[in-house]
Amino acid sequence: MSNTRVHSSSASILSDFKEITKMRLAISVVFSSVAGYFLGADNIDFVVVTLLAIGGYLMVGASNAYNQIIERNLDALMDRTKNRPLPAGRMSVPVAFTIASIFTVLGLVVLYVINPKTAMFGAISIFLYVSIYTPLKTKTPLSVFVGAFPGAIPFMLGWVAATGRFSIEPGTLFMVQFFWQFPHFWAIGWWLFDDYKKGGFFMLPTGKRDRGTAIQIILYTCWTILVSLIPVFGVTGKLFLTPVSGVIIFLLGLGMLYYAIRLFKEKTAEAAKKLMFASVSYITLLQIVYVLDKFIRQWI
Repeated sequence: MSNTRVHSSSASILSDFKEITKMRLAISVVFSSVAGYFLGADNIDFVVVTLLAIGGYLMVGASNAYNQIIERNLDALMDRTKNRPLPAGRMSVPVAFTIASIFTVLGLVVLYVINPKTAMFGAISIFLYVSIYTPLKTKTPLSVFVGAFPGAIPFMLGWVAATGRFSIEPGTLFMVQFFWQFPHFWAIGWWLFDDYKKGGFFMLPTGKRDRGTAIQIILYTCWTILVSLIPVFGVTGKLFLTPVSGVIIFLLGLGMLYYAIRLFKEKTAEAAKKLMFASVSYITLLQIVYVLDKFIRQWI
């Protein structure tokens, strides 16, 4: 009986740790960073890859923990978040703050070991996310614009980790993930509009699930596709895509655009949910295509 209780307690602690650091989100960010590293590295150093993955997870986990500390009272109002560790009372604020602080310090140290610029961009990301984006979420729809900056850093961070410099190549990777975030987060804001409203969050550009928001989602989806294809034209330094990969990226983009147009026509939460999943698929597959394109060209 005692062993059962201990096992249950350990499982609960692990579950709360995953929640406070938003494990799935953190892993997706790590994936983006590693993809950026593979694109920038001339020779793969798996020690650096490991450090990047650990440092990236620590920084994202810290950002999410700080975010949940700040928003704990608002999280308690929303069905989606009321069972998180802090609003549910399973974790205290001091414990969450300690986790966030330790993660911040360790994350910066690990990224600094890779190179100083990687640590600098990691620090900028956590500052923007916690100190500017989080407070703005209840003030203005422009919070999505501000949040797009730290959200776009991981893809380019990998290139900086590989090369130690910021140039047109990581800048392009930054732009791809920057513009992608608008249709992605507006789709989430539309899908969970009623729940966000309970917490007083302003996510949609017009503040409503209306034609204006749907049009902006389509426009930013188109811009995301166009920016994603820039490397095909050979104007982004060492970051290059073959025409074949460009066609694949374009087709993936059309898939995302299809769901954006469906949202415009249907204006339903279900259509927004489908667009959200389509956007996640798009950015994930895009990063895979970018990486595969590079290595296939090297092998050939």
